[in-house]
Amino acid sequence: MATRQPFTDSDTADEAVRSTCDDATTCKRYATSKGYWTDPYVQYFVRSVGERKAPEINRGYYARVRGMNHLLDAFIRKTECNCQIVNLGAGLDTTFWRLKDENLMPRKYFEVDFPMIVARKIHNIKTKQQLSKPLIETHSTDSLLLDGHCLDSDRYCIIGTDLRDIPVLDEKLKKFHLSPELPTLFLAECVLVYMTPDQSSKLVNWASDTFHTAMFINYEQVNMMDRFGQVMIENLQRRQCNLAGVEVCQSLESQKERFLKTGWENADALDMMTVYSVLPQDDVTRIEHLEFLDEKELLQQLLQHYSICWATKDKLKLGLSQVAF
Repeated sequence: MATRQPFTDSDTADEAVRSTCDDATTCKRYATSKGYWTDPYVQYFVRSVGERKAPEINRGYYARVRGMNHLLDAFIRKTECNCQIVNLGAGLDTTFWRLKDENLMPRKYFEVDFPMIVARKIHNIKTKQQLSKPLIETHSTDSLLLDGHCLDSDRYCIIGTDLRDIPVLDEKLKKFHLSPELPTLFLAECVLVYMTPDQSSKLVNWASDTFHTAMFINYEQVNMMDRFGQVMIENLQRRQCNLAGVEVCQSLESQKERFLKTGWENADALDMMTVYSVLPQDDVTRIEHLEFLDEKELLQQLLQHYSICWATKDKLKLGLSQVAF
């Protein structure tokens, strides 16, 4: 009879990280219900709008979604859709469906996350016609490759694996036709921070080693050494959520350094307060009228403790270094 493996501290930590996927999706569902941006697909992953979220949280998510989409869409346009996208720790993200609606589909869109999260997402896709129909419309045969922890079609693939195990990650992505020759965009939102600096360096180094023309966009915490940052860390620790990679989140410079030390040619980074200030101001004005914000200073502090860092390497000379804000 097989003995059950003991439940370890690392299992608890991974479970806490998995729960952040639900937090992000719930916050996005609430913000879209208030009109911050449009996402007709998030409702199929989170049924209920849930409890009220503070206006500064909604504006923070608005800046995050708009900022990431700005760089993502610019990369796709630069490559004229002749590219592939790998969303690392994708959770219940709906970007694939948005890109199809906006006619910005890459050659293929890959998502990777813990097998448990992937199984949930596949279940949602299988049982919600609004999610499965776009996959079927972009697929050339009658059958999709589908099991509990992966789904593969011509233009969309979701894989359950641990991002800390690079050989297995590499093997699975190549099995589903991720091509080292195509321009490749990597997305990570609050993912690398849950790995040790050594683990995240190995991941971004694998990406730069494997793909000669690529971009990596990373959204996560920054300026975490001040008092506000310490409070954020303590709040997460109360939920058993340990920021194993927090030392890379000291500054914008330390964020860029991770990429420049691992084979990327260019790296840049902005805190989210700066990103918020350079987003199209007519839309920012619109969302600022959606809810009264009493705590403007709190919003500023919050946005100053998150950043977008992006890195490029460009053997094909597509002008990827021009993709910026």
